Amino acid sequence: MYKKIILENGLRIILVPKKESFSTTVLVLVGVGSDYEEKEINGVSHFLEHLCFKGTKKRPTSLDISSELDHLGAKYNAFTSNELTGYFAKALPEHFEKILEIISDLYLNPIFDPKEIEKERGVIIEEINMYEDIPMQKVQELFTQLLYKNQPAGRPVAGTKEIIKKLSRDEIISYRQKHYLSHSTVIAVAGKINEDKAVELIKKNFENINQAEKETKVPTKDIQSQPEVLIKEKNLDQTHLVLGVRAYDIFDPRRFALELLADILGGGMSSRLFQRLREQMGVCYYVNAAVDSSTDHGYLAISAGVDNKRLEEVIQVIIEELNRLKTKSVKSDELQTAKNHLIGHLFLGLESSDELASFYGSQEVLKEEILTPEKITQNIQAVLKENIQEVANDIFQNNKLNLALIGPIKNQEKIEKILTF
Repeated sequence: MYKKIILENGLRIILVPKKESFSTTVLVLVGVGSDYEEKEINGVSHFLEHLCFKGTKKRPTSLDISSELDHLGAKYNAFTSNELTGYFAKALPEHFEKILEIISDLYLNPIFDPKEIEKERGVIIEEINMYEDIPMQKVQELFTQLLYKNQPAGRPVAGTKEIIKKLSRDEIISYRQKHYLSHSTVIAVAGKINEDKAVELIKKNFENINQAEKETKVPTKDIQSQPEVLIKEKNLDQTHLVLGVRAYDIFDPRRFALELLADILGGGMSSRLFQRLREQMGVCYYVNAAVDSSTDHGYLAISAGVDNKRLEEVIQVIIEELNRLKTKSVKSDELQTAKNHLIGHLFLGLESSDELASFYGSQEVLKEEILTPEKITQNIQAVLKENIQEVANDIFQNNKLNLALIGPIKNQEKIEKILTF
């Protein structure tokens, strides 16, 4: 069972003890990401995450940081999403005090050496170039761009090369001062831990955290009246697609039925789309369906890489399967298989200390409310066949339908005619 502690300065601590664990993870989560950025500084959250590993007052170079963590045998990294930035280190329990001190140093005391900023521009630009060359990943970015257009949620987390080239040191520091705050930060510690000691050490290491008031982000708007298509023409051996619909945010109680619906469609090798597209038609290697939910927006997306010559046929089959969920009730055994699949993967995914820290910490940052795996299981098991059909009829509508494509596509008009419920 987890424990939540709020310090006098507003910093939240989540402790997730697991006595039988071989490791301890320290994860610092900040409630900020690309959804909080103005257009002119798109990518600053991700840039800032990179720079925190480039040197602190105590550890002036990136080598000072990495060599110290490597000496401890630690695993460590950082990440940025649309609403979260995280820094973590995972090591043997006897190194807990040290990894906590190092991660707190990265968070609190980056020096933003101008020379390092200039070098890191090149690193991030090459990261952007790398994603451009991975079409199954790039198409996901195109899909959110199609959904949200010129809003923060529709812009890439890494930013654009043009903006990264001109982001200034002052802009980065100013952004950090607005968002790296006690009230927007959670320290999650999971694995084999001494709880009392952990709290005292966190108090000590984070006593100088900025306590200014947290800024809110601009709300994301859903504005759509008909099916929409976004195509990026590229000479590829297959076409990569994301076909999806606007759906629910993380607070909506229907999200459990939505997760089950996605699992039925494309959650495993026995799912409907895997069986039809791969096993029966032989038109793809990968196909899956997944839910992405944020604090004020969300969607269900089906992703696949398919035979260029059979793209229209694939789109028709996907639409057919979505319509089938609207008109025909899911069978009891199929629904229970989806429930077992989701619950099994939930618990199996929480076997390591870093996954435990992320599971509990991210819920606290985004919702200030934590559902335990047991509670999530109850909510999943409570979903009825009727709930699946109700959700299908609510989200599978033309004014929520979107399709992003990368490949050698020349027949956009035909695709647009097919894209309808």
